[in-house]
Amino acid sequence: MNWNTYISLFESILTKENTTAPYDKESYWNYTSLNFSRQNRWFKRGKLSDELVSEIENISEEQQWILITEPWCGDAAHINPFIQMASELNDKITLTINLRDGADSLIQDYLTNGVSMSIPILVVRDKNGEDLFVWGPRPKDAQALLMSHKTDDSKTAEEKKIEFQAWYNKNKGVDIQDELLAKFKSIREVTSH
Repeated sequence: MNWNTYISLFESILTKENTTAPYDKESYWNYTSLNFSRQNRWFKRGKLSDELVSEIENISEEQQWILITEPWCGDAAHINPFIQMASELNDKITLTINLRDGADSLIQDYLTNGVSMSIPILVVRDKNGEDLFVWGPRPKDAQALLMSHKTDDSKTAEEKKIEFQAWYNKNKGVDIQDELLAKFKSIREVTSH
């Protein structure tokens, strides 16, 4: 599906036209509603770095970006807008949304640490369908915070959630963009030799 179809999916969940599992559960509907607001906020306030913009604009060969995600995913609400905005910078890029929980999901090919179906995952492929790189499910510092939460019994689950959201809000997409920039630079350096 393309980005607009993905947004339509969000909207169908929020209006309760789509009540397929897991959106038949109130908690998932709540996650999706919150994520839709967060995502929209990044589209209004999120800024792409000049360096990333330049790197993306200078892509000269066709690329397919596959974003494995779901509307219920909290990390995706903070990450996907930056990927979508970057994909729009160059008409050689085609962004496709692949639902982690969908029948045609690619997640089994891109498990985190070989075991976890963590999302979002961005797969960037060349014009021949070969993977150039895979990024995700979150920036390294956010991952480190998440891992520290797993062993920290001094905070409640709610306090950990608040701290995690605060990390994304304070970071403003900088780490996502820096990590993607490094990936794009590395493939450019490989292909230019």
